[in-house]
Amino acid sequence: MTESGLRARKKQQTREAIIGTARRLFFERGFDDVTVADIANEAEVAEGTVFNYFGTKEDLFFSGMEAYEDRLIAAVRDRPENQSVVDAFRDVVIDGYRQLASRGDTRGPALGAKLISESSALRKRELEIVADYTKALAEMLADELKTENLDITAHVVANALMGVHRALVDLVRRLAIEGVSAPQIASRVAEEAEHGFTALRDGLADYGRR
Repeated sequence: MTESGLRARKKQQTREAIIGTARRLFFERGFDDVTVADIANEAEVAEGTVFNYFGTKEDLFFSGMEAYEDRLIAAVRDRPENQSVVDAFRDVVIDGYRQLASRGDTRGPALGAKLISESSALRKRELEIVADYTKALAEMLADELKTENLDITAHVVANALMGVHRALVDLVRRLAIEGVSAPQIASRVAEEAEHGFTALRDGLADYGRR
């Protein structure tokens, strides 16, 4: 492995160590009762190192969410020639819940939902992230179809897609808190997702099909 490759690997390992440490502390103490200094100390890195990877403690908490939202945007941007925007977005969402079923553990979603419900800072940041990614998706669609970035149709499509996605997230969290098993959650969500995305597909028809 090259020197640059080793550096990249080390950075990724440090990032993952910070995320893993933070997640453990958040679950043990609650989000608001854990400081960045606590995380740095437990992960055996400098506090500044944590901020090198994450702008805020809230961004650290939602690092997995933002990575997933990036996948959604990329799937729409890089979809095959004859695939619609709705189907490209849907495939990533469905795949995410298949992975939940394969892991078989709903403790993470349940604890995460509890932490978010208890922290106004997390609730605020989650809304900001959703708004940012919805705007990014709308602008990407408008640019691809050679319309203005504030094109109303692109804005409607982006909000509709994200609306189904976020409704499914809320459903998963509720079921996880209720103690429903991972396979049962995945089955229920897959059924609900099919209804939601079919409604959009019927309404949006071939929007964005290249």
